[in-house]
Amino acid sequence: MKKLVRFFILGFFAVSLFTSCAKQPSQEMTDTRAAVEAAIKEGADVYAADEQKKLNDDLTAALDEIATQDKKFFKKFGTAKEMLAKVKADAEALKAAIPAKKEAAKNAALTAQQEARAALDEAKAFLEKAPKGKGTKADIEAFTADLKGLEDSFPEIQAAIDREDFFGASNTAAMIKEKAAGVSEQIKQAIEKVKGKR
Repeated sequence: MKKLVRFFILGFFAVSLFTSCAKQPSQEMTDTRAAVEAAIKEGADVYAADEQKKLNDDLTAALDEIATQDKKFFKKFGTAKEMLAKVKADAEALKAAIPAKKEAAKNAALTAQQEARAALDEAKAFLEKAPKGKGTKADIEAFTADLKGLEDSFPEIQAAIDREDFFGASNTAAMIKEKAAGVSEQIKQAIEKVKGKR
């Protein structure tokens, strides 16, 4: 009888041990999801899109592991807990890195803005030197209109910077710089053509 009681007591402890090890890591899941959300809120999806995608993929893999273990009779969540801990640590590290990435994007936008302004000013200077006459009147009017359009769109760069759309600001600045450089090149060619006729 004593052996039977001892067997049941040992069996009870064994089952308790298995069920305590087999408890779904709910708190870890909550904490990890919160860390990933905090990284997104900081701007990870904008300033570190690749790293953010990897975080999401790793979190999905951890949740898949938990779902797999949930279907088993003897559940082991050790691997899933390790995966969640890594995702949480990576999310916290990414969140901490976002301000520097944001600052770098801002600086790049400001540099692009300066380059666009320089390209516009250069094109205007070339336009002033362009030969004026019957043969060039239409060209000069077209160049003037092109530069006015670029000048009118220039404030969009600052507006984008002000709303912290640094990548949008950089793209607009790059477009203005490229078009202004194109106008400069056309004016240079027109000047050379007139010089060649003299």
